[in-house]
Amino acid sequence: MSGVSNRRMRRLSGLLAGIVCAASLFAAAPAQADVFDVRVDQARVMKLPDRVSTIIIGNPMIADAALQAGGILVITGKGYGSTNMLALDRAGHVIMDKTVQVMGAGSSDLVTVYKGMARESYSCSPECAARITLGDDAGFFGAAMGQSSARTGGAQAAAPAAH
Repeated sequence: MSGVSNRRMRRLSGLLAGIVCAASLFAAAPAQADVFDVRVDQARVMKLPDRVSTIIIGNPMIADAALQAGGILVITGKGYGSTNMLALDRAGHVIMDKTVQVMGAGSSDLVTVYKGMARESYSCSPECAARITLGDDAGFFGAAMGQSSARTGGAQAAAPAAH
């Protein structure tokens, strides 16, 4: 009889050791942050939980959010980094808390040129043209922005007035 009970005790102690080991591994694992990734100068769509009435972005220089009908949220990456985003119900209770992580441009046509410490970015598909990208040299960025603004202004001036 003692042989049977010894085997049961060994099985139970082995099982107990396995449970304790698994529990300690689970407890030691870092909690996964609730992160929403978006690229700078791009937008992504997120479906919100029910009852959201207010969206708060911690740093609007990093990301912007526009609440749409049907519980749709459009998040646009404005600058590199991360910020928090809160969704509140009508009573002001937080029903969602996420980190918005804005990363650099990820397009395959992006070419970055370094001239000493100065950086210039180009879109190359099929020909290379200056691209307005955060972090570029101030002179290069300003020149590209000026050309883009002038082009937009010219297009708006040439557009017929709406009746």
